[in-house]
Amino acid sequence: MKTVKGTVALNWVSDKLMLGSDSRGQSITIGYDRIQEPNRMGIKPSDLLLLAAASCSTYDVISILEKQREPLLGLEVSCTGEQITETPYTFVSVHIHYIVTGDVDPNKLERAIQLSEEKYCSVLSTIKGTAKISSDFEIRK
Repeated sequence: MKTVKGTVALNWVSDKLMLGSDSRGQSITIGYDRIQEPNRMGIKPSDLLLLAAASCSTYDVISILEKQREPLLGLEVSCTGEQITETPYTFVSVHIHYIVTGDVDPNKLERAIQLSEEKYCSVLSTIKGTAKISSDFEIRK
């Protein structure tokens, strides 16, 4: 099996505030500073996992629908995660809700989501051994 490496970087700024950079150099603020700058906040690390799952799957769904020449005009996604309340706060379920705009065939959309969840999305593939993955969708024309 061939592999490919990806490297991200993280710099601690203060208190629980960090600056992360992806393998392309794009940055994101993570955490918060409750002491020096209480109004300076970034994304929660656990929310980053949900964003990664949602964006990974969305990327796949868009690609699949484009290849099928489906008239996709818009796509909004929300991702909800349920975590245990004790350390390490493991996710036990992740649900992705897709809101599609356009006259998209519901069967093709359902298949695109299924392919993303079962075959293409690296993030969902990684977490599905720990968390139950579910999804649904609605189409707005």
